Amino acid sequence: MSVTQETPTTSLTQTPMPGTAPVRPENPAKLSVDLFAISVVGLFLELLLIRWVTTEIRIFAYLQNTVLVVCFLGLGMGCWDSRKKFSLRDLLVPLVIFAGLLALPPSRNYLGNSITDLLSGASGHEIWDPTQMSGLQRVIGGAIGLALTFGMMFLLWATFVPVGRMLGSSLNKHPNTLWAYSVNVAGSLVGIWLFVGCSALGLPPVAWFIVFVAGAMFFLGQGGKSKLVDLGLLAVILGFGALAGYEPGWGETRWSPYQKLSIYDTSRPKEATTIWGKIGGERRPATVANFGTHMIGVNNVGYQATVDHRPGAIPTNDPEKYPPDQLGYSQYDVPPKLHPNPRKTLVVGAGSGNDVAGMLRNGAQSVIAVEIDPEIIAFGRQLHPEKPYDDPRVTVVNDDARSYFATTTEKFDVIAFGLLDSHTTTAMTNARLDHYVYTLESLRAAKSLLNPGGIIVLSFEAQKPFMLTRMSGALESVFGREPLVFRVPQNGYGWGGVIFVAGDQDASRVQIAADPKLDKLVKQWQANLPEKLSESPELATDDWPYIYLEGRRIPMLYLLLAGSLLALFAVGVRSLKLPQIVRGWDKTQTHFFLLGAAFMLLEVQNISKAAVVLGNTWNVNAVIISGILLMILAANALSAVAQRVPTWPFYFALIGSCLGLYYLDLATFGFLPYRQKAAVVGLLTSLPMLFSGVIFIRSFANVQRKDAALGANLFGSLAGALIQSVTFVTGIKALLLIVAGFYLGAILLKPRSVAKSAMV
Repeated sequence: MSVTQETPTTSLTQTPMPGTAPVRPENPAKLSVDLFAISVVGLFLELLLIRWVTTEIRIFAYLQNTVLVVCFLGLGMGCWDSRKKFSLRDLLVPLVIFAGLLALPPSRNYLGNSITDLLSGASGHEIWDPTQMSGLQRVIGGAIGLALTFGMMFLLWATFVPVGRMLGSSLNKHPNTLWAYSVNVAGSLVGIWLFVGCSALGLPPVAWFIVFVAGAMFFLGQGGKSKLVDLGLLAVILGFGALAGYEPGWGETRWSPYQKLSIYDTSRPKEATTIWGKIGGERRPATVANFGTHMIGVNNVGYQATVDHRPGAIPTNDPEKYPPDQLGYSQYDVPPKLHPNPRKTLVVGAGSGNDVAGMLRNGAQSVIAVEIDPEIIAFGRQLHPEKPYDDPRVTVVNDDARSYFATTTEKFDVIAFGLLDSHTTTAMTNARLDHYVYTLESLRAAKSLLNPGGIIVLSFEAQKPFMLTRMSGALESVFGREPLVFRVPQNGYGWGGVIFVAGDQDASRVQIAADPKLDKLVKQWQANLPEKLSESPELATDDWPYIYLEGRRIPMLYLLLAGSLLALFAVGVRSLKLPQIVRGWDKTQTHFFLLGAAFMLLEVQNISKAAVVLGNTWNVNAVIISGILLMILAANALSAVAQRVPTWPFYFALIGSCLGLYYLDLATFGFLPYRQKAAVVGLLTSLPMLFSGVIFIRSFANVQRKDAALGANLFGSLAGALIQSVTFVTGIKALLLIVAGFYLGAILLKPRSVAKSAMV
């Protein structure tokens, strides 16, 4: 059923390009099948590459949107180029090259380290350890890093141009726009859940590529190419997929829903040192080779180790690595020692179990261990020599720390924050997994879980003075008193880091004074602290959670990558010979561009709000994104049954719901049981999606060139993904005002034909 039967006005974007034949009617059933298949394969491939690239090239773990927007750029330009025949070969050739570069260990290690080190050093966006580069080195290194990044981006772009061709062509030729778009959305939903299933099962890259190859078989030989050659290219991709899971020198590698985890037995010190040197960048302390019993690497970086502190396990013949005066006083032993009776304790960011083992060694009768990554928990159960997760006093909870704070009814004597150091952002947002754990709202929630006389002991790798000052200021704001702070050095006992103690400090100081050994150590550790800033930087909140950013500014790295995307767009226009499309941009395309940008920013808002209220877990993100697609399908159904309702009430409801969400703090629903809370949050955040979906499909059904309109919409989504970087300055909530502004612009700039259709 068509939304409207009015004839749209003619524009450059709606007429056939010179030299092309008129669009011929095709079998609607075949078009629907093609559209569904390419939607499934394209969305699955997009998620596959986002996950793979952000795993192997460390800096993109913090910049997932870069891969996303490159995919959108390819899809959008492919829609513009949809009069050219789709060929699976056009997709497979750049994908084979890209997969080879990222799968073969030598090139994978080179690209992963080089791009990360050069871009982070040039932009001042250091990930862990500062990269010491002079001004000239930063310029040259940045240019090389951007060139390598541009090459990778070009291959990604070239992979998705054919997908866009098929999408644009199928939508353009289909006689029933509403049905075709619904098929596209349904296929995308299936693609998402296929990859979600792979992630939930912890499947390695070769399994991802098996799913992709199975879907791609549907398009063998299309475009007049040889099926045999296409099969050969798919076989090569499968081979590279098998290599992608191979880590030379490491033992076992697992792919959790969040990251790649690799295990190394540190009883092989020579090889361990070599591996650390390859993957650790500037962070190569000699003690790491024998640190703990097993090293756990995350996304090619040493992340944590299982440490054995049982009586007799600590060597006594290496006083430099294991200072005798710290025996029994590791960073994992200190938190319970700061409380006179740590009967009930909570560890968030429990990792493989070091902090939990420390609680048990020091008298805790009950320990709740919260860890977001199920595979890290599994490694802890399997490898930790003290077996803390098998102790009957321990309850292991696989959840996000923030979610646990909101849902538990327990009270604790000691709450310990482990060394939470996320190596990835959340889906489609600028926030890392650990950002919302350290906001003022999160610390207040943790404080509410303390028993009278309870304490919070927070470990954090505050490598820069502003990080130390910010964390100290946040705890002072929540507890009304400056925290006790000291820095534990890294040695054989543990990773080290800055420890902040808040809560009943008087009792903690009494505990320290009563233990001469601990008192001496704390005084030594306080002398190791970096100097605090004279002025406190802005404290992190749920609206501005960027704990690693010194102030409200857009990091230079984001600007450099935006410039690279503009260059890629220019190269794409020339290579696809699309200047007539660019010159012919009109109000119709502007209308769809604004709708796409607003929709992407709404999606970012939904995920951010859900992360605060429901937790920052992978399954919450998957459900929220799936819910958005389901809401689009609901909008399509509503459009079909409400054709006589004019469009202006939907615009009014859309902008009103955006402004309503701006003033409504969804965290106030945190007290509800999880299912009720999820339903309320899901409904409120999805309402704008319903109204925007109705507006989009009505406009989309009224244009003749669906491919040009979809291309403009995808470019709008790309722009929205880039525009969300303003949250570094404005905060996240302000995006809703930008969204409302974009939708107002879409109303004002809609072409006459769209305006007429709104009244049908």
